[in-house]
Amino acid sequence: MLKSMTGYSRTTSTANGVTVNCEIKSLNGRFLEINCRLPKNHSHHEIEVRDTVRKEISRGNVSVNISIDFDESVKPFVLNTEAALEFYKKLSELNKKLKIKEPVSLQNLMYFSNNFYRKDEDDNEDLQWKLVKKVLADSLKNIQKMKKAEGQLISKDLFDRMKVIKQNVEKIESLGMERIPEERERYRTRIAQLFENEEIDEHRLAMEIIIMADKLDISEECVRLNSHLNFYFEALKSKDSEGRKINFLLQEMNREINTIGSKANDAVISQIVVHVKEELERIREQIQNIE
Repeated sequence: MLKSMTGYSRTTSTANGVTVNCEIKSLNGRFLEINCRLPKNHSHHEIEVRDTVRKEISRGNVSVNISIDFDESVKPFVLNTEAALEFYKKLSELNKKLKIKEPVSLQNLMYFSNNFYRKDEDDNEDLQWKLVKKVLADSLKNIQKMKKAEGQLISKDLFDRMKVIKQNVEKIESLGMERIPEERERYRTRIAQLFENEEIDEHRLAMEIIIMADKLDISEECVRLNSHLNFYFEALKSKDSEGRKINFLLQEMNREINTIGSKANDAVISQIVVHVKEELERIREQIQNIE
């Protein structure tokens, strides 16, 4: 099944006040290029993210942007008891030095709470990474659906165009077979006119005509072209996206049709060749969008 190289997906997942967003964009590209943007505390997971993307996407310029937001109202905190006790001691010592009779209270300590009463994003890093993996998998799944849907539309167009090309190749093959005896007789007549009343060496004439006919014979090119066409239709039906393979087959088809055009020396065949080349070019432009 052909897949388009272009696609977009955005997914979100939330748990315990942590919201992870994943945005994936895929554009045309000759090879697979992956650009990742991750939160700093998860930058060490970049290789794992790239490997996950590589398993799902084989070609194109892929951009992966993952961000994490926190709900402050439910964000967990950690109380550093040792730091709080140390502040209590310091405040008590300061009380003695300043000869303040009032004892240090909890309210006094709260003025310095930022130093021992902290909210830390790293405390639930495992939860964050689980959410990252979930949204990444969901985003890849969604973008694959989009790429396959667009690929089906392109596949139908590619099938219809190549069907027309196959019909034209059959016409060329038929015309080519009809031309050989006609060309043989045409050359015989022309050579006879050149010799007029002189005696003609029929054996030599036959050899020359055979050589000339062989040069004009396009049956081998048609056979190879039909072989490429069969591989092309197989590639369209394949479970995998065969963009590179189809692109190679198009190059080979173009080479064969050019040879046919140069050998044919026939107005009707030349006209069909032009139509085939036009369709091959349209298919080549479409295949640039296929993974």
